[in-house]
Amino acid sequence: MSIRIYGIAASRAIRPLWTATELGLDFEHVNMPYVGGATRTPEFLAINPNGHIPAVVDVRPEGEVVVWESMACALYLARVYGRADGVDISPANAQEEGQALRWSFWTMTEIERDALTVLMHRMAMPAEQRKPELADAAEGRLKAPLRVLEQALQRQHAQGQAHLGADRFTVTDVCVASVVNWVRPAESLMHAYPAVSEWLHQCVNRAAHHSARKLGR
Repeated sequence: MSIRIYGIAASRAIRPLWTATELGLDFEHVNMPYVGGATRTPEFLAINPNGHIPAVVDVRPEGEVVVWESMACALYLARVYGRADGVDISPANAQEEGQALRWSFWTMTEIERDALTVLMHRMAMPAEQRKPELADAAEGRLKAPLRVLEQALQRQHAQGQAHLGADRFTVTDVCVASVVNWVRPAESLMHAYPAVSEWLHQCVNRAAHHSARKLGR
């Protein structure tokens, strides 16, 4: 078996790259940026006809498996290659599986678009291209979902648990933290949600995240 992960860490590909690193998988990283036409070649379009990174190609005895979409890639790797033993990042039971699915899909629908707007217009884009009013509006909309996340983490803390989907760090944390991390340039907003801020700090300071972040820029 062999695994190839297409993309760079400075993109949504951080999700499968981080997951694979947490799991200690032996994988080939195809350092493919999202600009410059690399994702529009016939070779890559045969893998993902949408022309987006990331993509995961898993060559298995029963045949090749191709997965698109960053959250699907991360969840696939955890589901197929995790031990489900209550120690590694993979869901160990139906409860943890449900947490991983609901929080990952929730993050895509409730947070990602506005979080990306904050990242681009507070930090990533050249200063002369930023539109602070777009970031302001996005931060306003983010207050509701961040309050939901804050309350969930507070409930976890009340039970003596520091993570979102289980009593340990799991793929749930990977998927949600990889998006919430885009909100960090909005410092005043992050300060308003201390449980989120503390949890996010713990997630992104993991050794596997630091290692994955080095895989292409």
